[in-house]
Amino acid sequence: MAERKHGRPAPETHTSIVSKDWDGDDLSGQSHANVAFVDVDMTEVTNEGAVFSECTFRGVRFNASTHTDAAFLNCTFTRSTFFDATFTGCKLVGSMFDGCTFDLLKVVGGDWSFVGLPGANLGGATFEDVRMREADLTGARCEGATLKRVDLSGAWLQRADLTRCDLRGSDLTSIHPLTVELKDAVIDLRQAVVIAGALGLEVRSD
Repeated sequence: MAERKHGRPAPETHTSIVSKDWDGDDLSGQSHANVAFVDVDMTEVTNEGAVFSECTFRGVRFNASTHTDAAFLNCTFTRSTFFDATFTGCKLVGSMFDGCTFDLLKVVGGDWSFVGLPGANLGGATFEDVRMREADLTGARCEGATLKRVDLSGAWLQRADLTRCDLRGSDLTSIHPLTVELKDAVIDLRQAVVIAGALGLEVRSD
């Protein structure tokens, strides 16, 4: 299992929900703390404002689910699927993902700071206007992903593959061009100056 940043242990869980079929359910307003969700089907669930704190999700299917202004705080996701899931204005601060799939995931707004996504395959995922400060994206495979206007300040990006990523408007101050793959990535002029500076180049206007 992938480790959290600085080796912090995953929070303990006190109760379990196993093999439940919540397909299409409305989870809005619910609150769960230190619960282990195991092999739960959350396909097409609707979730507005629910709060999951220090919960564990193992083998949970979030496919085609929609989450708005919800919170998954310091949670752990293992071997879970997020096909075509949408998170709008959600908080996932401190959450950890290990062995999950993210095909067609869409994240708009919200705070994903300190999330752990080491080695995650995020190709085809979309993140827009998201705060991802100090996120662990070490070795993340983001080929073809959209990461627009994302706050990546302090993020761990060593060995990340950003090939063909749309990075326009994002904070790239944590990127060192010699430790990430940036082939055919799309950036704006301001970012080009940042990248040039990271390479030790001096940019002049004349």
